[in-house]
Amino acid sequence: MLAFGLVALALSVSGVSSAATGLVSPPAELFSPLIGEKVLKTAQSFPDPPQYPQYTDRDEGNWIWFVPDQWTAGFFPATLYAMHERTKLCGTQTVSGSQWLELGRTWSTGEIPSETHTGVGHDVGFLSYPFMDELKVNPKNETAIQAVNAFANHLAGRFNPIVGCTRSWDTADPTDFQVIIDNMMNLEVLFASEALTGNHTLRDIAISHADKTMVNHIRADGGSFHVVDYNSTTGAVIRQRTSQGYADNRHVCISTWSRGEAWGIYGFANMYKHTRKLDYLQTARKMAKYWITNTPSDGIIPWDFNAPLVPPRPADSSAAMIAANGLLLLADQELSILNATGAAYYTAEVVKMLDANTKLAWRPAWQSLLANGTVNNPEHNNLTGIVYGDYFFIKAGNELVSRGVARC
Repeated sequence: MLAFGLVALALSVSGVSSAATGLVSPPAELFSPLIGEKVLKTAQSFPDPPQYPQYTDRDEGNWIWFVPDQWTAGFFPATLYAMHERTKLCGTQTVSGSQWLELGRTWSTGEIPSETHTGVGHDVGFLSYPFMDELKVNPKNETAIQAVNAFANHLAGRFNPIVGCTRSWDTADPTDFQVIIDNMMNLEVLFASEALTGNHTLRDIAISHADKTMVNHIRADGGSFHVVDYNSTTGAVIRQRTSQGYADNRHVCISTWSRGEAWGIYGFANMYKHTRKLDYLQTARKMAKYWITNTPSDGIIPWDFNAPLVPPRPADSSAAMIAANGLLLLADQELSILNATGAAYYTAEVVKMLDANTKLAWRPAWQSLLANGTVNNPEHNNLTGIVYGDYFFIKAGNELVSRGVARC
């Protein structure tokens, strides 16, 4: 199956074929009927007042629910849109595409109050996911247009022209301007709103933020810092560090938190898609090289690439799923410049990673699709299902089918 996909990728652009002998196939679990069954069961239990699943307990895999004003609230509604997309790719399985669409719209309504009052800060980009998905279905949906524009304006309001970035976390000291690598993912909403409004300042903000992140978050080896602290009045870098990773002691270890690295791969590939600025493509490649080179021989993605093996370091299946989508987006960009060999290489790496991490994390008895997610290891929140891990798992399956790499 992978051979067909790689040949399709290569031949569709340049006529160059790639042999896939000996490589693994995408895991069958990507298209298990359990996906639709479990997602539907959760979707049919929308609480009143609204709450959203974020992660599970560690023992039985039951969802733990949170109020809508959380950075993860958009992922389950976006999962329902991903299931709608899957019916177009694979045909009706659990319920029809129109039913998934209605469920996605219903679950999105709980986010609407966050358009005018939210405490998630920069993560409004994640909240916008289902509304951006809706605009792909109905570009004239006024509710979705209003949401995308409101979230984009909120993010733009956090931009500091002296620093050149949007603020991530709020701080007691306003001169401590903290920016995290995750924010590369939130820039998409700025481009979406620019397309709706013609406000090119939003694009300029995204480019400025990405440029500064490229310089100050990404190390020469392609690894990344989770957090950069700037002085808001001078723009100077105060500190480069981690918050959720293993260590940032320059005398011992400067580690790379895997989920942050995954956000970066995806974010810079996306910036190249929007701008065609070669520096972004090169940065995505550099981060992808770090990721692939530092993946352990068993293919299991650790919570932090530099965390010690003893005691056993937890995996992070969510980081693996985010990176899979980021590498596929990078493969698309390689195809756009007629680099079919590069596209095939990244696609093959995705399939291997999905195979290894699905074997580890697939949990038929849990409410989530996957286990072995690490929410925040320093706070001992690990070995759980995570809503964004499931979302990116489903998205990866959809992306492989759309590329001819997998079949439903």
